[in-house]
Amino acid sequence: MHQSQLTAADCVSEVIRGHNLNHVFERHFDQHRHITAQQKSVAIFLAYGAIRFLGENQFFIRKLINKKITNKKIEALLCVALYQLNHDQSRDFTVVNEAVEAAKLINKSWAGSFVNGVLRNFIRQKEKLQTELKSHEEAFYSYPLWWIKLIKDNYHKDWESILLYGNKHPPLTLRINIRKINLKQYEEKLKSEAIPYRILGDVALELTQPIAVEKIPGFIDGEVSVQDFGAQLAAKLLDLKDGHICLDACSAPGGKTGHMLEIADIELVSIDQQKDRLSKVKDNLERLQLHAHLKCADLTAINTWWNEKLFDRILLDAPCSASGVVRRHVDIKWLRRSRDIETFAKQQKIMLQAMWQLLKKGGKLLYATCSIFPDENQEVIDNFIKEQSDAKEVKWSVDSEYSRYENQLIPSANHDGFFYALLEKN
Repeated sequence: MHQSQLTAADCVSEVIRGHNLNHVFERHFDQHRHITAQQKSVAIFLAYGAIRFLGENQFFIRKLINKKITNKKIEALLCVALYQLNHDQSRDFTVVNEAVEAAKLINKSWAGSFVNGVLRNFIRQKEKLQTELKSHEEAFYSYPLWWIKLIKDNYHKDWESILLYGNKHPPLTLRINIRKINLKQYEEKLKSEAIPYRILGDVALELTQPIAVEKIPGFIDGEVSVQDFGAQLAAKLLDLKDGHICLDACSAPGGKTGHMLEIADIELVSIDQQKDRLSKVKDNLERLQLHAHLKCADLTAINTWWNEKLFDRILLDAPCSASGVVRRHVDIKWLRRSRDIETFAKQQKIMLQAMWQLLKKGGKLLYATCSIFPDENQEVIDNFIKEQSDAKEVKWSVDSEYSRYENQLIPSANHDGFFYALLEKN
């Protein structure tokens, strides 16, 4: 276990320094090819947990140590071990002993005894410290205070559940590809392999036990895709019809692109600015055996990619804070700053204005984000409608399986947080 703890600590220390966790994983595992598949899996699990509860871990460290730790890797290792002592099933004795061995590999002269002393002290004071934790919001909920305040101000009734759901493991939800198989047929596949599940809506289900993506029945053959239940709503709201000319703007990694093509026989342009992310769209479409016109370009530089054919439908999945999917991207809440929200809102306005020019009269544009902050969502739409006389908001409805505040889906057991505003061009 100590090798996995050490690897996790390396990754956690990078996130604390401001680096994206997925990029850290890619770089670290590329440089350390000797790590076994099992060690890698455990390390990823521990890193996710330590960062998910970083506020809590750092609170305990401050209580247990009088002076600041200068070695950031040791601090990160303590975060990993404290996560295990508070949230994992491993025995306390094992966690401490393995963390001591990991610490010796960082600094043999003092780190082992230091980590041993801190963790054993925590175990002795665990009940007292956990009680003290409850009076410190940033530590108890493990979010920055500005984030907590924003959620409290905008979700008076559900603010606490939103924060708590953000610290849970995300559900593994599948979307049925109706071009290849129906829900009942796929249920039979899962039953034959004794894979537990629960149904969500008419073409989705959640696998209730963890399973590697490549081992999901029918995934390689394109019968199903992994996509959050809330994200699956986007393609449905677009009201796609055969023959429509459509645009999926900011399309990577391609979940919504594939869903749009599954629903109707459309001509689809799929655009993203990053070449490596667009390659994921290509991979997804090849697996699903579907086709779209892929373009790597700056969305707002219209003259570099647009062929002057107006679109019947546009999905603008705008860049945002990703505050609604924090349980999948645990580093986001620590890397974001409150000032980022205003920056995103300005970018979203520019994109929305650019895409509106490309929409046919009578066409529909779905503005989507995976944010739960109103400044990126309804305020962007309200301001746009005030300035754009030919824009009309179209109300939409969903069944009770979704947790919703008007255009806003809030994080729940069934889905992540998403915002959808459907606009029609008069």
